[in-house]
Amino acid sequence: MQSSSIDVAATPATKPGLRLLLLPLVILAGMGLSVEAGLLGPLGVQVGHLWATLSIFGVGSAILFLLLLFSGPQQGPALNTLPRWQLIGGFLGPMYVVVLTLATPHIGIAMTMIAILSGQVGKSVLIDHFGWFGATRKKVNGERWLALLLIVAALVLIARG
Repeated sequence: MQSSSIDVAATPATKPGLRLLLLPLVILAGMGLSVEAGLLGPLGVQVGHLWATLSIFGVGSAILFLLLLFSGPQQGPALNTLPRWQLIGGFLGPMYVVVLTLATPHIGIAMTMIAILSGQVGKSVLIDHFGWFGATRKKVNGERWLALLLIVAALVLIARG
């Protein structure tokens, strides 16, 4: 996969204070995913996995619509000017939630989340390293390999436990 033609210079510079604010916010969002898995597993068993996924996206879409409605004027999306590959996220999000809904009742929340985390970190290290999708390139160094290895070790330990 080649780097895209996106202007990486358009990526906003991160201020040190903003970075300190975003890290706990992202950790809280990750905690929300564990709660979502805990809710989706039983919901999928009760109403069906696809209906559970649709309900989650329906509620999310309604909330986003209200936020857009009350947040003032917004420039609408120019979907016809975007590279088509940027819309892949519209496919990946629901697939992620369907897998979450299917897996959680069978392997548990902890196993589901650490498996997802290992996949996320593994792929994100590659995306950073190669600068795919317009990401700023960050070479894989020993610390990043060690972090990935520790996450995989955590996956093995949770699977055995």
